[in-house]
Amino acid sequence: MIKLQQALYDWPTKSFEQSLKNELLALAPGILPLQQGVAQGGYVDDSDLQFTLLDKSATAHQIVVKVGVFFSEIIAGCSCGDDPVSEHVYCEISIHIDRQNAEAWFYLV
Repeated sequence: MIKLQQALYDWPTKSFEQSLKNELLALAPGILPLQQGVAQGGYVDDSDLQFTLLDKSATAHQIVVKVGVFFSEIIAGCSCGDDPVSEHVYCEISIHIDRQNAEAWFYLV
């Protein structure tokens, strides 16, 4: 299970956004559901992820955050001279953080 401990600790201070971004960047490749967000059937290049906080809210049990994610999609196999091709992609992810143990779940919006 993925934990976003620092983001939970910093909720609801002004440090929350930066803590969340730092923890998301530190995740192992493939953890975020970005492959579902590719537009042309390629592969996610998560070497240069960028996040934008779009919305945040909380209940007694969880923090819910919506983030925009910018990344590159590698499109291979088109038999072109410049194969593979890289395209910029944007998708949105909903992140649910348990307020008791910092466990996080990620959903493509």
